[in-house]
Amino acid sequence: MAAAAVLSGGGEAPVLAVRGLTKRFGAFTAVDGIDFDVRRGEIVGLLGPNGAGKTTTMQMLLGLLTPSAGHITCFGLDLDAAREAVLSRLNFSSTYVNLPYSLTPRENLMVFAGLYGVRGARARVADVIAELGLSAFADKPTKALSSGQLTRLHLAKALLNRPELLLLDEPTASLDPDTADRIRTHLRGLRERDGLTILVTSHNMPEMEALCDRILFLQAGRIAFAGTPTELIASRGVADLEALFLAIAREDHPA
Repeated sequence: MAAAAVLSGGGEAPVLAVRGLTKRFGAFTAVDGIDFDVRRGEIVGLLGPNGAGKTTTMQMLLGLLTPSAGHITCFGLDLDAAREAVLSRLNFSSTYVNLPYSLTPRENLMVFAGLYGVRGARARVADVIAELGLSAFADKPTKALSSGQLTRLHLAKALLNRPELLLLDEPTASLDPDTADRIRTHLRGLRERDGLTILVTSHNMPEMEALCDRILFLQAGRIAFAGTPTELIASRGVADLEALFLAIAREDHPA
C-alpha cells in the first residue's frame, strides 16, 4: 500500500500529523521521510523488526530527539513551536524507563502528578490506582514489584494527566493473559468514553491484531505497508498478523 494511503481523509483534523519525518545519525538514516496521520479515537499500531525506526519515531514525537527533516503537528499545533502546550496533552508509557525504586507506587504517582500539574492530585492518584488494580502493592517499595506490576504502574503514570494522545511501548509486557486482557479492555474503554487516541508499538502480534484499528509497518525507516490488520493480512494471503510480520522480516533477513 502506498504511503499516501496512510494519510487521513477529510473531516476533523487529525490529532497527530507527521510529514516527511526524517532522522539521520551521521551517515545512517534511522527514519526516512515518513508521512502518517492519527485521528481522534483511533488506536494505531507502529510495527516493524528491531532497527526499523519505531523507537526513533516515538522519541521524535515526544520531543526527545530533534528531527533531521520533516514536521510534526499535534492537536493542530507545531510540536517544535508549541512544545509545552503539546506535551501537556499527551503522555507516554514504557517499561524500559525506570521509576525511582526507593519510592512506593503511590509516592511515584504523586511525584509525577505534581510534575504534570494535575489538579486534585491525591484523588487522581487514588483513581488510577483503583483503575489499574494497583491497590494491593501501592504502598510497597517500587523495587519490590514484579515486572508485571511495574508495567501497570507505568501505565497508571501515563494516565495521570488524562492525556488526549497516549504513546505506548509494549503496554502489556510481562503481564499474564488475564491482566493483559483487562488492560486492553481498559484502554478501549478510555477510547470510547473520552475519545483517547493511542499510538502503540509492540512485538505481541495477536494483541496488535485485536487492539489496533490500523497498522503502520516500518521497514528500514520507511512505512512499507499501512492499513487495517485485516487488509494487511489479506494483502499477503497469510493467516494472521504474526505470519505477516515473519514473512516481511525474513525478506529482509533470510536465514
